[in-house]
Amino acid sequence: MPILVAGPTASGKSALALEIAGAQGRTIVNADALQVYDCWRVLSARPSPEEEAQVPHALYGHVPWDVSYSVGDWLRAVSPLLAERPAPVIVGGTGLYFRALTEGLAEIPPTPSDIRAAADAAMAKTGHETLLSELDPETATRIDTANPARVQRAWEVLKTTGRGLAHWQDATPAPLLPAGAYTPLLLDADKDWLSARIAQRFALMLDGGALEEVRAMLLHWDPARPSSKAIGAPELVAYLRGETTLEAAREAAIISTRQYAKRQRTWFRARMGGWTRIALPS
Repeated sequence: MPILVAGPTASGKSALALEIAGAQGRTIVNADALQVYDCWRVLSARPSPEEEAQVPHALYGHVPWDVSYSVGDWLRAVSPLLAERPAPVIVGGTGLYFRALTEGLAEIPPTPSDIRAAADAAMAKTGHETLLSELDPETATRIDTANPARVQRAWEVLKTTGRGLAHWQDATPAPLLPAGAYTPLLLDADKDWLSARIAQRFALMLDGGALEEVRAMLLHWDPARPSSKAIGAPELVAYLRGETTLEAAREAAIISTRQYAKRQRTWFRARMGGWTRIALPS
């Protein structure tokens, strides 16, 4: 059966997946929403070419930088890979990918461009609070209201379909991997240990070409694009535009990464209570 490896950023998920896949002859399948983009090998901590040469890897860097890639897109891409034997190791830190895989995903119609533009404009003008105030009460009680992206998504669904996101969630079809059909592993990292690894990893990213990756995207930079959500990208864009120093950009990126890891750990604790936890450091 498939092995699912989840955990916060910088916790060592990819290394564990590589160890398992190498020993058992499995393919590694990406479940990280930023590692799908072709522009961010270093900045999204994708496996290196040397690591990819050791075992087959799938769904890494296969999406152009200017394309919106949804949970549904990922679920459709991962579906045929589940038939491989031996079954794959699916690894990542995007909880919604794992939730869709193991709990199902509602087939919500795509958001029209005019509604997306209206949502983007509202976010830029007043932030997500205005959109939040217009959501149906049931949806507002279910989503992470502190997460602007989740609020915007719920608002777009309501405006597109006339039905709240909660309605669509209640009509969710059966999952591709029901309970008992997979082995779930969750890396449970100590906060201080993880914080040190985050700082160390970003230093290695800078040494490994992260700044050059961002420089290559500078002419195309649009903070509204999903690919622009890569942590460290906005901070390094600000440096390249002369708006801050490299040291300040580095510190801001590390802080953003730590905040993201905190959100991930909170989400995993709330949503993955039945997963086998691996305490780190061990």
